[in-house]
Amino acid sequence: MSGRYRVLRGMHDILPEEVGRWQYLEETTRAWFARYGFREIRTPVLEATELFSRSVGASSDIVRKEMYTIERGEQSLCLRPENTAPVVRAFVEHSRHRGIAAGYPERLFYIGPMFRYERPQKGRQRQFHQIGVEVLGGEEPLIEAETIEMVWGLLERLGIASIELQLASVGDSACRPKYRQALVHWLRPRLDGMCDDCRRRADENPLRVFDCKVEADLLVLADAPTMQESLCGDCEQHDSRVKRHLETLGVPFVENAGLVRGLDYYRRTVFEIAAGGLGAQNAILGGGRYDGLVRELGGPDVPGFGFAMGMERAAMLIPDDRLPRARIDVSLITLGAAGHDAAIEMAQRLRAQGISVQMSMTERPMGTQLKRADRGAARFALFIGKDELARGRFGLKDLASGQQDEIDEAGLVARIKAGRDGGD
Repeated sequence: MSGRYRVLRGMHDILPEEVGRWQYLEETTRAWFARYGFREIRTPVLEATELFSRSVGASSDIVRKEMYTIERGEQSLCLRPENTAPVVRAFVEHSRHRGIAAGYPERLFYIGPMFRYERPQKGRQRQFHQIGVEVLGGEEPLIEAETIEMVWGLLERLGIASIELQLASVGDSACRPKYRQALVHWLRPRLDGMCDDCRRRADENPLRVFDCKVEADLLVLADAPTMQESLCGDCEQHDSRVKRHLETLGVPFVENAGLVRGLDYYRRTVFEIAAGGLGAQNAILGGGRYDGLVRELGGPDVPGFGFAMGMERAAMLIPDDRLPRARIDVSLITLGAAGHDAAIEMAQRLRAQGISVQMSMTERPMGTQLKRADRGAARFALFIGKDELARGRFGLKDLASGQQDEIDEAGLVARIKAGRDGGD
């Protein structure tokens, strides 16, 4: 590679001007999830490839086409393409099941980067970030409803508008084989006119035909039999109770019988929340129940439910007026060498008392310093020169109102904090 280096395709630098939006999303999430008893977990970005082929499914597009894999001798590693499997792996490895009891599941959430080699598009990159939740140790339908209500409330707190909850059941091991058989029978005479991926999926995992993105195939699949028509009595009852709890909690939903999540481990409840402003690919988050996954990864037979939300998409949809204005509390305007020397120690004292301070690293004209103070969105400008030092009083200018007062150092902190915390 020659010339200027550039960020890799599908990767994105999050610059300081954008970071405030991300921090608001993360801080709001942590505070809101804590109200529901969720605790944060952090897992490595590098895991054994087999972890995902066993959990996500060897026939999935993620495993077949999208993983960043590293071969080291006989060991195959990959950058995590999703984080449910790593969280479950950690749950099993550290015997977290010992801490759960009937009605009191483990409630975990994570925030971090994932990696998939797929075509970059609006709000989706090859390195992307997710906020996710895993509830491990309960099969009660209330778990689904309360967790969905939690994330619905988070989206409302973030100011994300025009959201819609789509809900479905994908059955379980008792009723899904019956549906699979019905779907294969329906697909067989239609496959010749469908894409190569649909023909392959029909052999390997027929439910994955609903992941197709080809418009002509989607029109064909609109008439396919639905899982709802094949649900067993237990799955029907579970589905009904989830919906009843959602109605009690005041969360509106629409039923989408064609909703099929793209991962093999889902059972019974699956859902997506779509948002306006994202175009055709408008899902902002999705998830479902995965009652067999803990056992599949070597643990006890512990039920699970979770979701993941794309942070890039969520950040795009947060209204600007929800974001706190990033600003410096005070910019020190130094006048001459004496003022600059004194400001070095003044800045240290102010910072030690919780004040954010900006100052030039060299002596600069007063006008230049004031322009920088305004550009950095400083609330106050504090003038420090030999005359101010001799009097022991300093000019403090409120850059929002233009009012300037003289004040001694003892009163500076209280005045600056009062102006900062009192808003504009």
